[in-house]
Amino acid sequence: MPKLKPWYKVVNPREDLREGRPLDASEFAVHLDHIRDGDAHPDYQDPVRFFERTFLTRNLRAVSGEVLRRLNGINTEASALYNMTTQFGGGKTHSLALLYHLATSGGAAKAFMGVQSILQAGDVSEIPKANVGIFVGTRFDVLTGRGGDDGTLQRRTPWGELAWQLGGEASFDVVREHDAQGIAPAGDVIRKMIPDDKPALLLIDEVMNYVSPERKTKHAGEMYNFLMKLSEEISGMDRVVTVVSIPASELEMGADDEADYTRLKKMLDRKGKPVIMSAENEMSEIIRRRLFEWDLRAVGAEGRLLLPRDASNACREHADWIQDNRNQVPNWFTDHAQDAFEATYPFHPMVISVFERKWRELPRFQQTRGVLRLLALWVSHAFQSGFKGAQRELLIGLGSAPLGDSQFRTAVFEQLGESRLEGAVATDIAGSKGSHAVLLDKEAEETLRKACVHQKSATAVFFESNGGQGENRQSATVPELRLAVAGPTIDIGNVETALESLTDRCYYLTLERNSYYFSMMENLNKRYSDRRAGVKEEDVARLVREQVEKVFANADGLERVFFPEKSGQIPNRPVITLVIGPPEKSLRDTPELVSEITAMTKESGSSMRTFKSALIWVVPDNADVMRDDARKLLAWEAIDAEKGTMNLDDGQRRQLAEHLKRARRDLKESVWRSYNKVMLLGKDGALKTVDLGLVTSSSAESPTKLILSTLRQNDEIVKAVSPRFLLKNWPPAKPEWSTKDVRDTFFASPLFPRLLSVEAVKGAIARGVSEGQMAYVSQGTDGYDPFIYKQSLNENDVEISDDVFIITAEDAEKHIKPPELTRILVTPEYAQMKPGTKQTFSAKGLDQFGRDFECSDLEWNATGGVMDEQGVFQAGEDEGRFLVIVKAMGVKGEASVSVAKEPSPAGEKPTPTTPPSEQTMKWSGEIPPQKWMNFYTKVLSKLVSAGGLKITVNVESSPEGGLGERQTDDIRAALRGLGLNDNVE
Repeated sequence: MPKLKPWYKVVNPREDLREGRPLDASEFAVHLDHIRDGDAHPDYQDPVRFFERTFLTRNLRAVSGEVLRRLNGINTEASALYNMTTQFGGGKTHSLALLYHLATSGGAAKAFMGVQSILQAGDVSEIPKANVGIFVGTRFDVLTGRGGDDGTLQRRTPWGELAWQLGGEASFDVVREHDAQGIAPAGDVIRKMIPDDKPALLLIDEVMNYVSPERKTKHAGEMYNFLMKLSEEISGMDRVVTVVSIPASELEMGADDEADYTRLKKMLDRKGKPVIMSAENEMSEIIRRRLFEWDLRAVGAEGRLLLPRDASNACREHADWIQDNRNQVPNWFTDHAQDAFEATYPFHPMVISVFERKWRELPRFQQTRGVLRLLALWVSHAFQSGFKGAQRELLIGLGSAPLGDSQFRTAVFEQLGESRLEGAVATDIAGSKGSHAVLLDKEAEETLRKACVHQKSATAVFFESNGGQGENRQSATVPELRLAVAGPTIDIGNVETALESLTDRCYYLTLERNSYYFSMMENLNKRYSDRRAGVKEEDVARLVREQVEKVFANADGLERVFFPEKSGQIPNRPVITLVIGPPEKSLRDTPELVSEITAMTKESGSSMRTFKSALIWVVPDNADVMRDDARKLLAWEAIDAEKGTMNLDDGQRRQLAEHLKRARRDLKESVWRSYNKVMLLGKDGALKTVDLGLVTSSSAESPTKLILSTLRQNDEIVKAVSPRFLLKNWPPAKPEWSTKDVRDTFFASPLFPRLLSVEAVKGAIARGVSEGQMAYVSQGTDGYDPFIYKQSLNENDVEISDDVFIITAEDAEKHIKPPELTRILVTPEYAQMKPGTKQTFSAKGLDQFGRDFECSDLEWNATGGVMDEQGVFQAGEDEGRFLVIVKAMGVKGEASVSVAKEPSPAGEKPTPTTPPSEQTMKWSGEIPPQKWMNFYTKVLSKLVSAGGLKITVNVESSPEGGLGERQTDDIRAALRGLGLNDNVE
């Protein structure tokens, strides 16, 4: 094999990297408005250079092709709306810039590198030039907007800005008033603001950066409304595409931001198509295009760069070494070694993969932009040191990261989100002349010293353990470190020797179960391990319970019950009660916990619980972490209590204090993280679980506030209800609904939202009465007293009682409007008679509310026979059908009479007879549900006034599928509310 060349003699970094002047991170951040305005970095401004440095990933080709289909007027297999859903720093704006260059270049874009593959992906042959509108949330002020002082019209809203860009003043005129008032346009207005002379592409970036400050204005939520209305409208338009990128960094979001983000994302995903722009295996190609200069003629079928022969030889050398040592390196790597080295050259595969394997879950890590920034600094330093130091490195390895360079360390700590690691790096790895790894290399024998094995091994541990990041910390295994540091020029045994020396010397390096990681603290592991083993389990349990009570000390106005063992320990009251489950029982470790909680929710001692919906349980998902952290704290407290008898230096004393502080914090955080499951009754009457996710003390002021906030977002808890809600959910069997029953229903029925305060019920009643939607009444000796309807009612004057009621506006009107005759009922309604016989008819008046109305001056008539003034009809000799008519006060009633010599055929109504007077009347029969109210009005109401009425009801219900437990419980509660026995079989 020919002599292998070091990487820096095979490929050239970009000019600025070769000259040691890598630009800052902003150089890797695309700004759409800068491109539009012509002042972006040349790599982004010039479309030719842009496409040369852009690797067209599979997803990028797909979405770009779909956009072109839509702009060509082809609506099949193409959406009108796309939502970029990649991670922060994951290439969203870069993708938008690519679409911008395609749409503004038109047919000229066919000559750009890789564009033919986009045309193939979209199955189109043309790139239509389009009107392009750009909105960037980071660059648009909520109050002042854009323009006005540069010779252009001032645009105060996103829709005004987009209309201006798409069609100038003519388009802006369409939304001028909407822009002035800050109200999102809709429907035809949106159609008219988008010119139809050619295709239109709307690129909307960094929406959250606009929505967050917008929330503080009187037009909060209008951006959401605009995007929703825009998505609805363009779905029916030809040659119009909108591409939206929502997020700012999740770390920069508050609770309100996260709620808006979720709301926006759900809407955009529902209305359009979510797009993930790059896959993990495409990251290395993106990096190579951006950091090195290549022969752009050497590109494979999929757009990937083809390596020079010297590069392939170096990759083959490393792949052969892997095969020779396959049992000592990670088995996930060995089967595809040659391909892995070629895919990442000139980087060692572990350099690229460590970010995907170990760093990507860090909150501040930026998947594309952050990695590019780090690697740009890395390449620049490696190129300079390679030539100056005459190093023969075939690849840029993980151990070569220049942690001794302050600029590089700063970039690393930005991605880690943890600057306190500065001390650990400088002390143990690099950054000072006394760094332990540097000193160990100087003291080592020549082979190790020349290869800087100690520094490379320590650096590899740092990256493989992602800087020792708290709960996100990863560990570097020995096989991973062998693969990252050893190779054709460094023996595996030398790596393990270096690791042993580092473990003995370093202050912050920790060895745990054959894995390594760096910590921010020096170590007292030996004393700690001894004390930890002696901690008693009962002390651990006691400390955990104490900490849970501290964490949930702030009740935020809720009732609290800690660690109940029986249902009787939980009060049965109409008030939201937070029930904190015992830490010894977690969902993960106690399978029967859900059944126990269900039983205690539905039972109250020996009886059934009325206010089941009032209980909100919070239980741990996993208790192990709390016990472990409590045991850790007890161990450090034991060491602290004995420190006077220990031979500790000042550094160790400081370290002990830090351990104690962190252990207390960890225990508190573990309670926050563990108690992340909220359980309550769902609308189906079954227990449902709400997962709070990864919870920390920074998530809210208290867990109770976080729980309340989450449940409010899910509409499980509300601060207020509307009068309309009460009317919509009015029990049909209650013409008068007591205020106490109204309140109790919100805490008894899971169909109703839970109320934070009974004042919400009072407020709803007060508003409903004041607005005339209901009346507030109480029974007096002569009717309702008080009777408040369509009058101002203060919520503080609303009494919650069994003796105070609300009635509907319809019933209230009956008490204030004078009765008017609206109907006359004639009895009998039908009579069958023989010629010459007589039949007496009676008339009864009803008012507009169906109540009896005294009729006077009745005027009787008939269409045949003889009708006297008393309502007596005498049939004549003629046979046939006749009408009996009665009139009073302009209202008419009728009855039908059939006169025949022979009885009527079967099926006709029989002639009514007048029954003899009886002392007692009894009736039984089955009444269809739709006639219940009529039965009460037409039958029972007549008997109520006569007195002596007794009603016995038998109810039997056999619905298909049976009645659920929740339905049965609701019926029992309703019966109790009516003062009836709740014995339901």
